[in-house]
Amino acid sequence: MTAVPFDTLKLAGRLEDGGFTHEQAKTAASALAEAMAGAELATKNDIIQLEQRLTIRLGGMLVVAVGILLAAVRYLPPHP
Repeated sequence: MTAVPFDTLKLAGRLEDGGFTHEQAKTAASALAEAMAGAELATKNDIIQLEQRLTIRLGGMLVVAVGILLAAVRYLPPHP
């Protein structure tokens, strides 16, 4: 997981342009930067690996389910 660069000065400027006071903009920008610093963001590679693991897990569950159904058909007595 990688950190995303974040320009607090640019955000504060945009907030001021939107009507925030200088102090409000500075505080909001620093709070957001602080929150994002601790955030763990998934990369494209993380998503691909997760997709592969889920596909393998789903395939395994499908094989088990078909095996159970085939065993039930073969070993359960016929319905009268």
